[in-house]
Amino acid sequence: MRTRRTKKRNPRNQWADHYTRRAKKEAFPARSVYKLQEIQKRFRVIRKGGRVLDLGCAPGSWTRYAAELTGPGGKVIGIDLKKVGIALPAHVHLLQGDILAPDAAIAEVLAPGFDAVISDMAPATTGHRDVDAARSLNLCEAALTIARAHLKPGGHFVCKIFQGPDAQGFIDRVRNAFTNQRIYKPQSSRKASREIFIIGQGKKQEA
Repeated sequence: MRTRRTKKRNPRNQWADHYTRRAKKEAFPARSVYKLQEIQKRFRVIRKGGRVLDLGCAPGSWTRYAAELTGPGGKVIGIDLKKVGIALPAHVHLLQGDILAPDAAIAEVLAPGFDAVISDMAPATTGHRDVDAARSLNLCEAALTIARAHLKPGGHFVCKIFQGPDAQGFIDRVRNAFTNQRIYKPQSSRKASREIFIIGQGKKQEA
């Protein structure tokens, strides 16, 4: 009697899905690019020739897609603690560092005049929902502070946040800073994920 062998699942591939395979086929380093594609299709946050600041840009999927949208007449600046290892167009400028404690190189590029600030930043997760949500909120607050200081009036903001007890306060602060505010969860987000994206459109003139 022959016994059927059960195929062992490779733990590295346990999260692989249609979007993972598609990203590999299209030479994007991560499936997260499709979240930004959905956001762009619905909200048009990045324009051709625009200046984009990508916070938490590693491994580079959002940066590459933003560069495609702006075209060579635009400018994309990406900042992350980790190094981005993919080839990117000449109109992309990458910086390695911490936006929570920006060094001189980061401070130099953070001049007003961006058309869009996008943030896919996420904390190192602990498995404790409230702790992870609080850490996510801290990054989101930093991203919003940068957006308010460095976006042009009328500029757009995209920020990922983990849902938690204090998320509504952050959403309200985005609403106060932008003409329109939306909450969006892309189809390409994993069903089990507690992430949502806050979209701020039309930055108000600071008083």
